[in-house]
Amino acid sequence: MLRGGRGMRGVPPTVVGPLLEWHAGEKRLDQPGPARDARLRVVAAVDDELRRRIGATYSLADLVRVYGDSAGWFLEVAERAAPGTPEAWDSSATLDAAFARWARGASDAVAS
Repeated sequence: MLRGGRGMRGVPPTVVGPLLEWHAGEKRLDQPGPARDARLRVVAAVDDELRRRIGATYSLADLVRVYGDSAGWFLEVAERAAPGTPEAWDSSATLDAAFARWARGASDAVAS
């Protein structure tokens, strides 16, 4: 999704920015590091939270809305998933990577 800038035609401007952030977060998550396992636990916890907040059928706009509210719940989810590992609480990697994965399952997902 979004590799090489493809697949953005027809995407509302309010969705483009978050999609780019999420894709960049997925790249950051893939980088090796000492907190990798903890970061993956945080992503799994965010997945669970998104499932609870959004459900099985959702659009990119729904994801953008929940992303906009994530400052109110992300840190609590991250701390619970990886207590004592604050380097795993980096939302620019973990939160954004989880949202990138969910974006691919949106009813109006952008094809790669």
